[in-house]
Amino acid sequence: MYEPIRSKSVHSTMAGTPSDFPHRTREEELDIQLAGHLAALLAVTDELRTLAPSTDLDAAATRLADQVTRLRGGRTPVRTSLTTVQQPAMLHERAHALAGRALVVAASRADTAAAILAAERMDAHAAATELTATG
Repeated sequence: MYEPIRSKSVHSTMAGTPSDFPHRTREEELDIQLAGHLAALLAVTDELRTLAPSTDLDAAATRLADQVTRLRGGRTPVRTSLTTVQQPAMLHERAHALAGRALVVAASRADTAAAILAAERMDAHAAATELTATG
């Protein structure tokens, strides 16, 4: 009634069978995700530095770049230049959200340095958002 299968399955269902494609560990996946969040936060920080230069943002950008470089195995992040003029309040809100995402991933992979940096950036951007809302 049914014709037998004549080709090899594309799915590996047997334990111990080597696969034809590489797999990443959970830690590697979390490193990639954390590096992405921190790189996005770095891009927003660079935009804020262009709009309102400060030593705090300069130091944060340096620390963020160092963490991204560490997580990417020595590859330095691409730095952005200001492409569109946005309101600083919107940038601080976006940076706060990105720092929050980075904090969650850093905590799940037990990366203390990245978690501390993300928490500090969340605090800094929350304070900046409050200042722009009241002032």
